[in-house]
Amino acid sequence: MDRNNIVGLLVIFGLITLFTWWNQPSKEEKEAALRYRDSIALVKHYNDSLALVESIKAQQLQNPDVTAPGTVEVPEAPETLNRALYGVFAGSTLASDTTYILENEVLRITLAAKGGRPVAVELKEFQTFDSLPLNLFKGEENQLGLSFFSHNRPINTNDLFFKPVWQDRGFSSHAMSVSGEEQISFALRLYPDGEEGLPNPDKYIEYLYTLTGNSYVVDFDVSFVGMNNLITTRGNFVDFQWDIDLLQQERLKENRLNAITVYYKNYNDDVEHLKDNSDSDKSIPTRLKWISYKQQFFSSTLIADDYLENADIKIITNPQKAEANERYLKSMQSLIGMPYDPASDNSIAMRFYFGPNKYRILNKMDLDLEQQIQLGWGFFLMHWINRFAIIPVFNFLEGFGWNYGIIILVLTLLLKLVLLPVAYKTYTSSAKMRVLKPEVEEINARYPKQEDAMKKQQATMELYRKAGASPMSGCLPMLLQMPILIAMFRFFPGAIELRQQSFLWATDLSTYDSILDLPFTIPFYGDHVSLFTLLMTISTIIYTKVQNEMSGQANQMPGMKTMMYLMPVMFLGFFNSYSAGLSYYYFLANIITFLQMFLFRKFINEDKVHAKIQQAKAKGKVKKKSGFQKRLEEMAKQQGRQLPKK
Repeated sequence: MDRNNIVGLLVIFGLITLFTWWNQPSKEEKEAALRYRDSIALVKHYNDSLALVESIKAQQLQNPDVTAPGTVEVPEAPETLNRALYGVFAGSTLASDTTYILENEVLRITLAAKGGRPVAVELKEFQTFDSLPLNLFKGEENQLGLSFFSHNRPINTNDLFFKPVWQDRGFSSHAMSVSGEEQISFALRLYPDGEEGLPNPDKYIEYLYTLTGNSYVVDFDVSFVGMNNLITTRGNFVDFQWDIDLLQQERLKENRLNAITVYYKNYNDDVEHLKDNSDSDKSIPTRLKWISYKQQFFSSTLIADDYLENADIKIITNPQKAEANERYLKSMQSLIGMPYDPASDNSIAMRFYFGPNKYRILNKMDLDLEQQIQLGWGFFLMHWINRFAIIPVFNFLEGFGWNYGIIILVLTLLLKLVLLPVAYKTYTSSAKMRVLKPEVEEINARYPKQEDAMKKQQATMELYRKAGASPMSGCLPMLLQMPILIAMFRFFPGAIELRQQSFLWATDLSTYDSILDLPFTIPFYGDHVSLFTLLMTISTIIYTKVQNEMSGQANQMPGMKTMMYLMPVMFLGFFNSYSAGLSYYYFLANIITFLQMFLFRKFINEDKVHAKIQQAKAKGKVKKKSGFQKRLEEMAKQQGRQLPKK
């Protein structure tokens, strides 16, 4: 083996070592993997313990006098059976479930003694699309609880019964309410067994719920007192499971522009979300500020005052649940690492937000929760227009108490007024192109041959230059309008203000306005006819025809002309199931544009425009070439040099 071989082997060994070091898991990834293995072990141990108890029960039923092989004698008392499974928490398994209601002006929360968790949250100011009480979630299958080991036994607090503790005031009939600026606090505690199996009052896990009279926010504090030697964890966190089943609130189960998904905010970092309207999952090994289960117009959000250590989040569709409950949408699940110091008592301060996705409310919380409302956050200009122009004006107009159809009309008029100089510039540019059309056609007739294409293009550009016109001068004004048009496309489907607001034949401006339900489904269209969408499509086709005739390009580029007429027809199917408010806005925009064009034609005399152009040409007042015109001419020359000679 010569020196080159030795050097080569050393280089290869070094690269392998570097590659191994570079790809080794980070500390967070190692902790996440360890947590995953612990969770699997927890579930396996839990299932094995359940199987053991069921086996003992079955043997005793068959022969109560015979002890099961390999086991100790188990009396018939359920306390003993639960002791084998739950250890010091066995006493918390023997109770009947009780519910408690916390209520303020906007929320009604039902808490269950089993698990100490919310099993239903109703938004009192809203109703479903068919006028039923609006519950963000409801039912025993909704979970919120801690998972840990205690004396080698897997414990899940969702299986155990908490005891009520009231602060500030007591209960009357297990319900309490608050209004105005007042607050109420209600605690549920899980006690381990003490002497003689009685609850130990010096040791407990506490869920403290605090509610203010006029808020969608519920303070939620989790405390561990005297639990140091009863809870075993690996690392500096304890598992906290939060699962809810979303229920249908709107006419459409899914909305492509306002999706159902899980949003989360990385600690001191960006807001992200899982894939829209589909089953997906993600493991996040780093710290988080909040996790939110977002529907079209409402969300359930868990917010840490400090941070959450990590999380595994998931969206799944359960066919059995969908079959049992026609309002079932999706199951949202999170396994969250909650900060925990095993050497001392702990208190973790958090909050729930159960409420509407209304920009003004979410933005006021200063947690980036408003980014759940899809205002075009990926494109800075679009969300700037919505945040600093559209939403403030919309909220201002709301203050007059008008019908929302009128508010959209006034908003459209204001936008068109702001864009009036841009529209005027576009029209004057089109007018110049129209009066020059005969001269352009004369140039086309002068150079009919293909090999004279360069000469024809140069002559046309020279004509435009002398006339002070440009075929591209109308493009810039149009480009300036596009961000506003797209911003409105994002604003209306996410505006909860339009929800269940009627106007003319539309009973709900936030969804489609059906004037005819079809007995069949048309592909790419749907099973209904939306009148606002139909009016928008017809007005767009008319606008396209008028614009082509006025631009003086009706006979040019027939393929492009066909596409321009085809696009509104395609949008007919695209918008048919979207917000009626959005289609109504685009229809109004077209109508106002027609009125603008009519007024411009009254005030702009094209004969005078043509005479002015001819005078400028005769006097030699030639407009200086723009940089864009120079680049066009240079490109034409380059193409001309590359034409093959016959």
